[in-house]
Amino acid sequence: MQISFHGAAGGVTGSCHLLRANGQTILIDCGMFQGAHDMDIDNADDFGFSPGAVDVLLLTHAHLDHCGRIPLLHRRGFDGEIISTAPTRDLARLVLLDAANLNEEEARRRQRHGEKQPPLFDTLDVVESFDHFGRTARLGQPIQIGRGITATFFEAGHILGSASVLLEIAESGQTRRVLFSGDIGPRERPLLNPPAPPSGADIVVMESTYGDRDHRALDGSVQEFLDAIRDTDDRGGNVIIPTFALERAQELLFFLREGMMSGRIRRSMPVFLDSPMAISATRIYRKHADAMRPEFATRLRAGKDPFDLPELHFTRDSAESMALNRIRSGAVIMAGSGMATGGRVRHHLRHNLGCSACSVIFVGFAAEGTLARIIIDGARSVRLMGDDIPVRARIHTINGFSAHAGRSDLIDWHRRTGKPDVTFLVHGEQPERERLAKDLTGRVELPMMHQSFEL
Repeated sequence: MQISFHGAAGGVTGSCHLLRANGQTILIDCGMFQGAHDMDIDNADDFGFSPGAVDVLLLTHAHLDHCGRIPLLHRRGFDGEIISTAPTRDLARLVLLDAANLNEEEARRRQRHGEKQPPLFDTLDVVESFDHFGRTARLGQPIQIGRGITATFFEAGHILGSASVLLEIAESGQTRRVLFSGDIGPRERPLLNPPAPPSGADIVVMESTYGDRDHRALDGSVQEFLDAIRDTDDRGGNVIIPTFALERAQELLFFLREGMMSGRIRRSMPVFLDSPMAISATRIYRKHADAMRPEFATRLRAGKDPFDLPELHFTRDSAESMALNRIRSGAVIMAGSGMATGGRVRHHLRHNLGCSACSVIFVGFAAEGTLARIIIDGARSVRLMGDDIPVRARIHTINGFSAHAGRSDLIDWHRRTGKPDVTFLVHGEQPERERLAKDLTGRVELPMMHQSFEL
């Protein structure tokens, strides 16, 4: 049995892990690299394995850094089956179509500037890759994926449909249990059930994004979030929230509604969800109510929509989005992307960063090199669409909303897997991995890109 790492190994994005056993080749996730200045080169580079040799792809969840290179995998020869939970399948289709659209727009922009670099993949690649989605995984129910190999999905609590995947492999007269964490969510979230890893794992591949620190308590983060909005409203400015379309947008709508119903912020404040993908994702959340906490699902079935605000406006087309830039005060504008690497939020930042009455609220992880990270780190001006924009708006960073488990939750998750012989820490920057490794039992490895291990 051999495992190799072809993404999120020494970095946070691009999750892609390969396992060879019993003559089968199993891929766990196939994500895009995000944030780094050379990410286009990394994403277009060889996978480090033959796509045509992969028999099955097990998809832990639908974030772009876990599913984003699936169309490229298809284009380069993958002809196997993709297995995921039902919500992950629906969300991945949404995410990949959006990514293809962005790729095509970027290719057209480059062509206007005399460059002829084709998109990494296009809409046709995405549509064709949908044909690979086969069986649907149900939590806790094993699926036979090869000779002597079963896969079982377990609640990861990260986003809707997210799962950790346990492979049980009978080989050479013994059975080994290999557990891939995917991304692990915090134990306490309003929408999703907590992570529920299986015990008795022999080998664990585990994310470590926040391996060096804990998040602040959620209640305190919600209060800070609402206080920042009320303060900006009192000053007569707008609130810009770079928002991840999956999970974060839905959580923030929930907290905004709770804040309005309790009188902590103005009920008449207009809130614009300026993200076609987030709008569609919210519909998918409503569709898969059974994948959320029971009390939340009950509210949805009873017609008490927790995402419905008094003055909530969905802006789907670009003309509606551009019109928001004429609003000078009193609005909350949520738009993608969460790291401000692209999308509509960059236009809103361009029109609001220079205003001292406005605020920008970052509510998630910002990788090195992203615009979000540059602003968070205190830049006095940033380059946006060819212009130098001064940063005069108030900048808030509220990490308590993270969909990733903090250090204590990661250690607890690992403890609940049993006493694995070896743990591979992935999906984390090197200092975070090194700090977490010191607090885990058993042998711990910190794999680097394209590194292989015999198990």
